[in-house]
Amino acid sequence: MRTIEEVQATLQIAKLKEEDFHPTVHCLSFGEHVSSGDYCLMELDETLCKHIEAGKSLTIRGDKEEHAVLCSEDKTYDLKIADTSNLLLFIPGCETPDHFPRDQSAPNLVHAQVWGFSNNYWELRRQHPRLKKLKKLLMEKPYAGLLAGVEEGSDGNTLRYTMEDLLDRIQASEKEILSQLQDIHACEIDGYWRILDFDYEMKLLGHVTQLVDSESWSFSKVPRSVSLQELGPLEPKEMIEHCLNCYGRRYTDEDREVYFALDEDKVCQAMAQMLLQNAVKFNLAEFLEVWQQSVPEGMTTRLDQLRSVALVDRSSRPETISLLRVEDLPEDTLERFSCLFSMREKWTEEDIVPYIQDLCGEKQTTGALLTKYARSSMQNGRKVYNSRRPVAT
Repeated sequence: MRTIEEVQATLQIAKLKEEDFHPTVHCLSFGEHVSSGDYCLMELDETLCKHIEAGKSLTIRGDKEEHAVLCSEDKTYDLKIADTSNLLLFIPGCETPDHFPRDQSAPNLVHAQVWGFSNNYWELRRQHPRLKKLKKLLMEKPYAGLLAGVEEGSDGNTLRYTMEDLLDRIQASEKEILSQLQDIHACEIDGYWRILDFDYEMKLLGHVTQLVDSESWSFSKVPRSVSLQELGPLEPKEMIEHCLNCYGRRYTDEDREVYFALDEDKVCQAMAQMLLQNAVKFNLAEFLEVWQQSVPEGMTTRLDQLRSVALVDRSSRPETISLLRVEDLPEDTLERFSCLFSMREKWTEEDIVPYIQDLCGEKQTTGALLTKYARSSMQNGRKVYNSRRPVAT
């Protein structure tokens, strides 16, 4: 182990001035069994550092065939190996200049042992959670009501997933998974997360809207207790309340009574999906007429309610509309654009934006995405986009 005198002699040989350096000198030594494979290093930003310092955990998720991601309780990060030309040393307890007294003048020698080393580290980049697999898993056995549920007793837990199961299989944080479960109208039944069969969900919604109509209630004030009491003989009360939560906003009035305000846009969108699900294309004029007739009286249908759900073809004669849900498109950005341009050679900004909006990051706009993945041109006085090779970053 070196002494102060040996360090000073080394500085003289190197023609370096001792006063140009901090008085505290670290002398490093390697342990007997140190190798580059002993430790993996990971670069954390300030947010993740505070997360770890608060005693919270980070989890690496991904099946064998998937690229691993790192998840906190509410965010997902892509994991990539970054090489460095400098050798990175792992030195437990190593002190930096801010740990030493500012008025230190006498030279001080600190001996530290290297426990590991590496010439690369894990680099983290915030990314969108990979949630497409979530719906795919839940769609293996959608819930279709009590009568269908009787048949489930023979398969045990097969094709049904608890939250722990989903956390093991889905590359996303728990908060992101819960948010997506809410978006796809999933519910927890007997400890398992289930997605409702679409026809069964529409049956529940039909019961609710028919009750509102028969009782002449306002769509903005649907009483919870009366709804459960009236519809309880038809379907489980938990399912009726789940439907009210999916298509309405829960609130409490001044008398502490619980009510739901049905969301007109959500109800109209659901009715449109019901009409479009079995049709490749639907004459637009006929669809608009049938759609308005299918929604509860007092609600008004509008095409903007179908953003990211259905696509209108104005170039065909007659004009048509078809079901195209953003949730059914690829999660990868390049694959998403390739899929969209395979469906349609040219897109107006109005048509394509709803199908790429979810790809935007915290600081990225749809305009930036279109600039990178599409080429713009003018057609009949309107800007349209067609495919291009992605610009390298």
